[in-house]
Amino acid sequence: MSYQKVTNETPSELKNIAIIGNGGRENALAWAIQKNNVIENIFLIPGNGGSNLINKCHKLDIDYEDVNKLIKKLIELKINLIIIGPEIPLANGLSDTLRSHNFNVFGPGADGARLEASKSWAKNFMKEAKIPTANFWRVSSIEDAKNIIINSTKPLVVKADGLASGKGVFIPETKDETLFITEEILNGKFGKSGETVVLEEKIEGPEVSVFAICDGQNYIILPTAQDHKRIGEQDTGLNTGGMGAYAPTPLISDKELLKINNEIIKPTINELIKRNIDYRGILYFGLMITDFGPKVIEYNCRFGDPECQTIMPLMDNQFVNLLHKCSLGTLEENKIISCTNRVSGCIIASSKGYPLDYEIGFPIKIDTQQQKDFQIFHSGTIVNSEGELVTNGGRVLSIVCQGENYDEVFNKAYAQIESISFDGIYFRKDIGHQVRNKSNEVSN
Repeated sequence: MSYQKVTNETPSELKNIAIIGNGGRENALAWAIQKNNVIENIFLIPGNGGSNLINKCHKLDIDYEDVNKLIKKLIELKINLIIIGPEIPLANGLSDTLRSHNFNVFGPGADGARLEASKSWAKNFMKEAKIPTANFWRVSSIEDAKNIIINSTKPLVVKADGLASGKGVFIPETKDETLFITEEILNGKFGKSGETVVLEEKIEGPEVSVFAICDGQNYIILPTAQDHKRIGEQDTGLNTGGMGAYAPTPLISDKELLKINNEIIKPTINELIKRNIDYRGILYFGLMITDFGPKVIEYNCRFGDPECQTIMPLMDNQFVNLLHKCSLGTLEENKIISCTNRVSGCIIASSKGYPLDYEIGFPIKIDTQQQKDFQIFHSGTIVNSEGELVTNGGRVLSIVCQGENYDEVFNKAYAQIESISFDGIYFRKDIGHQVRNKSNEVSN
């Protein structure tokens, strides 16, 4: 599947953009959108410590959960397009509310966001649409869980049913550990998100991320990516929101992508249409490439993080047009997105202790500047009352580079990260190990 240029002119009225969210994903989207000359202002709500550093961007300290105040401000700013980044406001129906006030919104309604907000709902959706996925059981009591775990002939993956910031999936090694984790979740580890647990047969193979932007009927596939979810090198330790990524991934050939499109993406869109769900936004497919073909691990209703930071530098200045067309329901059929033929890689600099307990408020020193083929996207940062840039989250910065090959990209990224420091900085030294020459990986 090749990429060809989409040359639609940007509408002259598309001047003011609002992006809801405060992470690296939202800053990366803003950075990609500002390249379009028609765009005049991008407002990040609430944004973070790096939002004002992006050309044309303005950080607005507004609580987007205060919907009346948000709508009043969006009207005042004459916003032409709203992009909703995080999953929680999507699941809570913010897109629906904004559309009811005649805003153009890129982001699914609460009905479509259930694909991410409820894993059991998503699994039943896949089952009905005959989309390849692992066998599963939905349980809400420890007794039911114990019966399934004890009698299972295969290892099981344990998933909190609701949203858990990317930390609600566990891959136990024994039946005792499986039962212990299931009990922890059912006993309140994730609050309401864990009132139901999905037990899923473990499948094997590399994981990849595939994204499609959709206008409710038509869709366009973005470059593929591979995330690194585990906190430790060699993909060990606890699951995180993501410690790095690269795009596109050679693990998916054009032929395999066509298979994924025919067996997974098209059936998903068709099932949404069948259920009268007008899905206007990004649809993320977390896939495992098994010996029996690609299978869906999970859906997300928003851009992945850090895949978004990795993919956005590959987009051209017309990317915002596609988001706008999705919001209007006017995306042309059979179009393929325009992007560079270069590759991109991302390393996450995180706080010591993440994804469990960590401290914030440490000053950040950055002795390098963004340049062509190198970007720093802020995530967990703020500017404190003294004007200092300090840490404010588990994942702090995304260091992103582009190049002709992955060795070039990651050598450059690891060289740049040496110019960044804060107390307790931690990053994996083997991001991109699947595609790099082993002699070029960072030594411990």
